Parts: sequence; structure tokens; C-alpha cells
Amino acid sequence: MAQMTFSLLVLSLTILGFLGTVESRSRARTYIEAQCRTTLYFDLCVKTLLPYPNKNDLPSPQKLAQISLTTCLAKTRFTKAYVDMVAKQLNKTKNPGEYQALEDCLRQINNGVNQITLSVKELQEMGKDGEEKFSWHESNVQSWVSAALTDATTCMDGILGDEIGSKTKSMIKARFLNVKQLASNSIALFSRFTARHRASRAIKNP
Repeated sequence: MAQMTFSLLVLSLTILGFLGTVESRSRARTYIEAQCRTTLYFDLCVKTLLPYPNKNDLPSPQKLAQISLTTCLAKTRFTKAYVDMVAKQLNKTKNPGEYQALEDCLRQINNGVNQITLSVKELQEMGKDGEEKFSWHESNVQSWVSAALTDATTCMDGILGDEIGSKTKSMIKARFLNVKQLASNSIALFSRFTARHRASRAIKNP
């Protein structure tokens, strides 16, 4: 009898723990979906951010914007490395048209890496050096991420001609589309953060 009582107790605790975990995950997903509502690529936004909340911590809008930008930076660096590898391979084939198209693209993506790197650093400083500099940081982040988005578009447009083979072109295009979508989502999340920040300041200082 005692053994049965103990077993039932263990089972009850296990079920309660499971239900608590499910509830925590559901709460985290609901929160992330609400934050992603203003993005153009909702499913990608949720997929990017969902691993980060836990039962004791729902990241702030600023933190979510940082996560999105950092993810975008990682994908941009990965895309740069891939395009660089393909360019080196094409250079060995002595095909100047294909190589030049990717060389131009690499210059654009290098700019994109630099701009998103600056944006990540700038976002980390927001709120640390006084409210009077908030708008200055905001303008910098928006300008740099928008420029990176333009660079990705320009690069992708430059390799959509006939110089590069269709299979290689499709692989590069897929990577750049991912970068563009992440950059777009990052801008939307960043704008959500800055809007909420201003609304909060207005309530505190009517």
C-alpha cells in the first residue's frame, strides 16, 4: 500500500512537472508570436526567437531585436564565406564573367557584414549612455541595417544574369533571401522596441 501511494505521488509530480513545462512553452510561444506580429516573415521570426525564452525569463523587446540582428549577422557571414568559396572555385576555371560577378557581390556582402556588425554594437549601447542619445543610436541602427538590406538585394540582382550556372545561382540566391528576410525582421523588431521604449518614457514623463 505504501509503495502504491509513493508511486502515485511520483506520477503526480511527474505530470505536474510536464504540465508546467508545456504551460511555460506555450507562454513563451505566445509571447514570441506577439513580438513577431509586425514582421514580414512571421514564421521565420518565431523560429529565430523561440529557442531563447525560458520559464523564468521572457526576453525584452530590445533583447529580441539583438538576437534577431545577431542571427542575421551570423547568416550574413556564412553567406559571405560561401560566396567567397564559390568565387575561388570559379577563378580556377578561368571564367572572367562568372568570377567578376561574384567579386562584385563579395564587395556588397562585405559592406553588409560591416553594417550589421556596427548595428549589433550600437543596439547594445542603447539606454546605457542617457536618453538624449537614444534617437542617435536608433538612426544609426536603422540606417545600417537598411543599407545591409540594400547591399544584399544589389548583390543578388548582380548574380541573376547568365554568367553563373543555374545550380550555383539558386544556392546563392537562397542564402541571400534568408539574409534579406532576417534583416527585414530585425528592422521590424527594432522598430517595435523603440516604439515601446518611447511609449514607456511618455507614461513615466507625461
